[in-house]
Order: sequence, then structure tokens, then C-alpha cells
Amino acid sequence: MHHKSGNVSGARAEPDQVYLHEVIQAVKESKEILIVGPGSAKLDLMKHATKHDHDTADRVVGIETVDHPTDGQLLAYAKKYFIKVDALKGDTIITG
Repeated sequence: MHHKSGNVSGARAEPDQVYLHEVIQAVKESKEILIVGPGSAKLDLMKHATKHDHDTADRVVGIETVDHPTDGQLLAYAKKYFIKVDALKGDTIITG
């Protein structure tokens, strides 16, 4: 849980809307988007996309909890995830 600086109530800090907007802009051209990560930040990102950029939100194919993966683990997870998504959609899978 992230706390606001100096907040003694223990309330979770509000999501940084500017940062969420920057993330959405960074993935805007992606055909399919998988949102992963620990905690609730991934849900904050999806809520932001749904509210402010419907086209990008529509390209989100999954939201998964993954606890602090390395870059290699994240890449392997994404490849495995997208192979499953493609198979469910009936898309041709090309490997090699």
C-alpha cells in the first residue's frame, strides 16, 4: 500500500493522473495490450484508459497480477499470454 507523504490516516495515495496519461500515450499505437504488475496500479491504469481513451482501453486483452518480474520474466510471461489469447481467438500462431 502506498501512502501519501505526511498522511497519518494510512489512506492510499490517489493515482498520478499525469503519469497514467503518459503510460496510455506510450502504448497508444499497440494492437493488443496486456497490463501486468503488483498491487492495484494496473487497475488504476485501466480505469484511466476507460475514462479518457476508449480506443486504447478496447485493445487491453488482459490484466494480470505479476509480482515484480525481471525484464526476461515479463517477456516470457507476455509471450505465453499472447499465444493463449491468439489461440482463443483462432489466430494463426507462427513460431520460430
